Amino acid sequence: MDVKNIADLKGDRAIWVIVFFLSVLSVLVVYSSTGSLAFKNKDGNTEFYMLKHLFILAAGLGLMYGAYRLPYRYYSKLSYLGLIVAIPLLIYTIVGGTNLNSANRWISIPFIGITFQSSDLAKLVIITYLSSQLTRRKDYLGDLKRGFIPVLIPVGLICLLIFPANFSTSALIFLICAVMMFAAGTPFKFLASTVGISIAGFIMVLLLAGSMPRLLPRATTWLNRIEIYLGMVEDKEQKDASNYQVEQSKIAIASGGVLGKMPGNSTQRNFLPHPYSDFIFAIIVEEYGTVVSAFVILLYLILLYRGIRIAMKAASGFGMLLAFGLSFGLVTQAIINMLVAVGMFPVTGQPLPLVSMGGTSIWFTLISLGMIQSVSRYSEETEAEQKLEETPGFMAHPESEPQIQSV
Repeated sequence: MDVKNIADLKGDRAIWVIVFFLSVLSVLVVYSSTGSLAFKNKDGNTEFYMLKHLFILAAGLGLMYGAYRLPYRYYSKLSYLGLIVAIPLLIYTIVGGTNLNSANRWISIPFIGITFQSSDLAKLVIITYLSSQLTRRKDYLGDLKRGFIPVLIPVGLICLLIFPANFSTSALIFLICAVMMFAAGTPFKFLASTVGISIAGFIMVLLLAGSMPRLLPRATTWLNRIEIYLGMVEDKEQKDASNYQVEQSKIAIASGGVLGKMPGNSTQRNFLPHPYSDFIFAIIVEEYGTVVSAFVILLYLILLYRGIRIAMKAASGFGMLLAFGLSFGLVTQAIINMLVAVGMFPVTGQPLPLVSMGGTSIWFTLISLGMIQSVSRYSEETEAEQKLEETPGFMAHPESEPQIQSV
C-alpha cells in the first residue's frame, strides 16, 4: 500500500484514526509488558516480542486493507464457505488442539511455529453468516420454524463447540448474536426463552461437572471464578490464590495516578501472569495514567458510535447488520477486558482488541474493522451516485447507469 493509496482511503476517517492510535499504543505497551517474558524465554532479548508483534500488526493492517477493498456484499457468500471451514476446525481443536490450562484452544501450525485460535475465525464467520441469514429471512423472524430456529441452529452449534475450552468467548458470541437478532426484529419472547434455556443448561453442566470433574475440566475454574467474584468463598487462602491476578491488576491501576509512571516504568508487569494480553489495560493505566486510559476508553466508544452510524447509513440490510454486529462485538470485548482489569467482572481471558499481544486475535480484529470500512466505503459511493443523479440537468446514459447490488 503506497502513499497514494493511503491518501485515497475512503470509509470512515475516525475509524482509520482509531486504528492508528491503538496500533501505536499496542506496540509501546507490548514492548514494555513483555520484559519478564523475554528474560524467561529469550535470554533477555526484549526486542524479540516487539519485533514479532510489529510483524503481526503490519500483516494485520494489510489484511484490513484487503478486507476494506473487497465489496462487502461478497462477504455474504464467503460466510457460507467460512462456516464450512470453521466448524471442522473447532472440532479438530477440541480433539487434537494444543492443550493449555486444561483447555484445547489453539491449533499449532507445523514447521512455522505459529498457533491459530479457531474461535477467532468462528466468531467473525458467525457474525457475517448471521447478518446474511437475518437479512434473507427478515420476513419470517416471527415464525419459530421458518425463521427463528434455522437462524439459531448455526449460532448454537458454534457456541457449543467453543464452550468446553472457552466459556467466555462462547458467551460473548451468544450475546453478540442475540443483540443482532433483536436488532433485526426477532421477537423478544423467542430470545428470552433461548437465554433462559441456555442459563439453565449452563447450571446443569456445572452441577454435572461437579460430580464428574473429568467430563469438563474447565468447569471447576469457571465455578471458582464466579464464586470468588460473588464473594461466596470464605477460605482466605483459596480467595487470595484465585484473586491474585485481579489484586495485582488493582495495584497497577492504583499506582498509576493521573499521569502514570511513564512508559517502560511498570513494576506490576513482573507480577501479573499475563500483563501483555488479559491485563494489558492495567499496564496502560500504570504507565500512562488515568488521562491516557480514559482516552483509550473514549476511542472504543467512538468506534461503537461510528460503527452504528455506518450501519444506519448502509445501503442494504446485510451491510447494516454486518457493521453493527462487528463493531458491537469488538467494543463489548474491550469493555469486558477493562472491567476485568478493575475487578468489576470475573476473569475471562478476553484480550483487549487491537492492543493485546496476539496473532489471530489482532488479525481477525483488523479484518473485522476492514469489513466495517468496506460497508462505509460502499455507502459513501452509493450516496455520491444518488446525489449526482439528483443534480439538475444530470442525464445518465442507460448503459452507464450505476448498478447497485444488494444482498
